[in-house]
Amino acid sequence: MERDTRLDQNDIAGIRDMLTGSGYAEEAIQYFLTKPNLGPLRGADHVTELTGPCGDTMKCFIKVDKGRIADAKYQVLGCPGALSAAMALADLVRGKTLSEALEVKDRDVFRRLVQIPDGSPSSAASISWRCIPTG
Repeated sequence: MERDTRLDQNDIAGIRDMLTGSGYAEEAIQYFLTKPNLGPLRGADHVTELTGPCGDTMKCFIKVDKGRIADAKYQVLGCPGALSAAMALADLVRGKTLSEALEVKDRDVFRRLVQIPDGSPSSAASISWRCIPTG
């Protein structure tokens, strides 16, 4: 017998409560729940996989068109902070040149997320932006 693994509204509310209680802002929670930039990207021009010191692992897919990042997606094995940071970074770099994308720093990702618990951000944003190619 196959088990239905979809989340219902009670599950989502419970997850939201847990994340709020752990110190995540609504913006970070929304990224975590919706995962808008999660998954592989077919036809990616650049793919990088990195593991941070805390064990969070990210695989970044970037599609470049006419010198600009047309799309960016991540596969993430890590905490809610890592997943939220990757989702936010993909939104922040989309439409930028590679040089402009490299100017996006941890603080920019944290501003987008508003707040994630102390300790959580240590490698999340650092790993995610290091996936951007340097040339």
